[in-house]
Amino acid sequence: MKTKIYTKTGDKGTTHLVDGSCIEKFNPRVEAYGCVDELNSFLGVVRSCLQKQNETHSLDPLFEKIQNQLFNLGSLLACPTPEIRKKLPAIQENHVRDLENKIDEMTNDLPELRNFILPAGHEASVHLHVARTSCRRAERRAAEAVMTEADYSLCLQYLNRLSDLLFVAARWVNLKTGNADVTWKKSE
Repeated sequence: MKTKIYTKTGDKGTTHLVDGSCIEKFNPRVEAYGCVDELNSFLGVVRSCLQKQNETHSLDPLFEKIQNQLFNLGSLLACPTPEIRKKLPAIQENHVRDLENKIDEMTNDLPELRNFILPAGHEASVHLHVARTSCRRAERRAAEAVMTEADYSLCLQYLNRLSDLLFVAARWVNLKTGNADVTWKKSE
């Protein structure tokens, strides 16, 4: 018989972390890795949208790599024990640098941004904006949960840089699909 997906261990509002400790599901650490999981799902939507429209623009391999890194980041957030966390796949400086390099590469193609823009345009661009806002929430929740722990600094940098990349990618997809940025207009 196959292993059942349901364990019933969370039926009373608790969950187990990577190190085996049991905490409430409303704990900031659980909220943080849950937000990272949600972000990962939004990136899956982006990838699906780009693939369905045959408009990967070389972003699909990048987003697949990011999804794997987000899974690693979530496992780090789900582990409060430094000794065990050291055995998990880490977020490294080169991961942050790779995001920065991709941001710079895409920015070189874009017109200078002189106004705030609305999340609009190509379907994938709009989904990228949703992913960006989800990333900002994950960053806030992660900061709340682990900011005082020094070995999480790269995780927080990664989320911060990723939200920037998602913003630039949304603009870049619009550019490559012939959709102009939609400028915010102050209500009169």
